[in-house]
Amino acid sequence: MELRAGQVAVVTGAASGIGLAMARRFAAGGLKVVLADVEEEPLRAAADELIAEGAEVLARAVDVGVREEVASLAAAAYETFGAVHLLCNNAGVGSGAEGRMWEHEPNDWKWAFAVNVWGVFHGVQCFLPRMLAAGEPGHVVNTSSTDGGIAPLPTASVYAVTKAAVVTMTESLYAHLKAERAPIGASVLFPGPHMLRTGLWESHRNRPQRYAKSRPRRTPYRSLAQWEAAMRDAGREIAFTPVEDVAEQVVDGIRADRFWMLPPSEHSDAQIWARARAMLDRAAPAYLENFILD
Repeated sequence: MELRAGQVAVVTGAASGIGLAMARRFAAGGLKVVLADVEEEPLRAAADELIAEGAEVLARAVDVGVREEVASLAAAAYETFGAVHLLCNNAGVGSGAEGRMWEHEPNDWKWAFAVNVWGVFHGVQCFLPRMLAAGEPGHVVNTSSTDGGIAPLPTASVYAVTKAAVVTMTESLYAHLKAERAPIGASVLFPGPHMLRTGLWESHRNRPQRYAKSRPRRTPYRSLAQWEAAMRDAGREIAFTPVEDVAEQVVDGIRADRFWMLPPSEHSDAQIWARARAMLDRAAPAYLENFILD
């Protein structure tokens, strides 16, 4: 897809992190941007920043886990700009689950699925029919993660399960669009190749009451800065990928109609090969052994 000034991009989770980086990159290319996020104050700040730089912006506070709110976002986007060409289903949360899977609270799973899986599905259902009816070139980018999208990190299993679902959903969407001979592409985004400085570490700040925990956590939530300090104390330096690099990866991927927006990484490639080999050999998932005793 050719990106041109005047096209319209919708980005969820747009008030910070990857979402804001994508919105900035699209706006820098002359696109009109629709920003959606559950956090109203940072969302307003992001919108004001882009407007001050000359962008045409629509900002809406949206909980993507609520279908009616995503439908309202789509209606507002079309009412304001008359079209949508890019849809980036990027909003995501960690679950806050602790311990083994059988110890998890059901609400940890319900909340993570509401945002990470249902949020993507709501975006597809609320925007795609109008995008298809317009008959114009377009693209859908769904944000996954190497955690789950390639192989799970068992210590973050709820998140991993949701991100695996996003990959399969996007594969199916790609096939459905091809079957319709639609001029709309689909991609699954794996931000990286290294760690990212995003608000995902503090997702609990936005946890709705309907998904509240039924018991206190055994350990306090840990911020990214605290985790970094712990890794440093353990003698491990962690590499980070700037979110601006991820946004550039998205733009390049859209232009190339690249389904797998997966940056080069020896670690990711090794995981892919190890998982595929285990499946082909009908063998146990040895690629998880580093985590089994954690």
